[in-house]
Amino acid sequence: MKIAHVLSSTHTGGAERVALLLCERLLRRGHDVTLVSLEEPRHGPLAAEFRAAGARLLAVPKSLDGYDRTLSARLLAAFMRSRFDVVHTHNPIPLIYAAIPARLSGAHAIHTKHGPHPDAWQRVMLRRAGAAATHAFVGVSQSVADYARSIREVQSSKIHVITNGTDTDRFVADPERRKAARSTLGIPDDAFVIGTVGRMAAVKNHPLLVRAAAPLLDERTRLVVVGGGAESEKTRGLAAELGVEAFAHFPGETNDVAPYLAAFDVFALSSDSEGLPLCLTEAMSASLPLVCTAVGGVPALVDEGETGLLSPAGDEAALRASIQRLKTDRDLASLMGKRGREVALERYSADRMTEDYLRLYED
Repeated sequence: MKIAHVLSSTHTGGAERVALLLCERLLRRGHDVTLVSLEEPRHGPLAAEFRAAGARLLAVPKSLDGYDRTLSARLLAAFMRSRFDVVHTHNPIPLIYAAIPARLSGAHAIHTKHGPHPDAWQRVMLRRAGAAATHAFVGVSQSVADYARSIREVQSSKIHVITNGTDTDRFVADPERRKAARSTLGIPDDAFVIGTVGRMAAVKNHPLLVRAAAPLLDERTRLVVVGGGAESEKTRGLAAELGVEAFAHFPGETNDVAPYLAAFDVFALSSDSEGLPLCLTEAMSASLPLVCTAVGGVPALVDEGETGLLSPAGDEAALRASIQRLKTDRDLASLMGKRGREVALERYSADRMTEDYLRLYED
């Protein structure tokens, strides 16, 4: 099949990494794959990885100011020239601009909703119009699918749930990688490392994690926040304000998080809203115990007391208590990490996810 994935950009995020995993596996199965980037923002670092996997890249740039009245027409022209069998959009902006052109071009139109994405009513109306053109509408968790129903984003008969998969061969516990990553970060080999990976946006609430971790940090207890975005400076500033900047590390955005996961002892997620975070399945695959806020699809992913610990959204004290518990009880942390690896292999492999999507493509 000739398949196009449409993304807002090739900057590093969960939806983008899921699309990359899908493209890699579709290409291995002999399909022809193109990545269409709307380039908002421009020039993302994942473009090189899509090319290395063998995908063609097609940039159809969206204007950076407000609604782009010409983008859908330009996408339709591109789709008509390429004659894709499947056009698979990810998240709201591609849904708004690319789903109707996909349907008009004769392609099978698939959309994946990676999170709730609350929005102004005008944008919800545009999303509904795009969703009406799709043949299938996928939520990455049951909670995301339920949210789509609750706002009447799409008719219920089109909704499917396909949980995100991860590369379980790439994300593994690796002592050598752990040692190298800690050396690069300037972290002692014997330190307890609380880590997280993700786009630094307000909804991810990294300041909550900094505040929760701050009283625990010292020479032998470190915090590592991997990612970039609008909230980066604010979060770094909070660490300095709390007097823990020497023990909090912010290495910035990367398209290779595996070495950082190897350096962690526990993976923390402090978001206010989520779909089904790819970073959690990657952490589980790397044998890390999880401490997370119980939002969106997270409670369905984390087996409380077995693969991790959950706390209410925004509850600094509860999040700190979860971290402290695993810092104190290393045997429990190790058992949770091992169980997490087992669950990742059972439920969240990228190959399983790819087969699920192929069934939709072929339907």
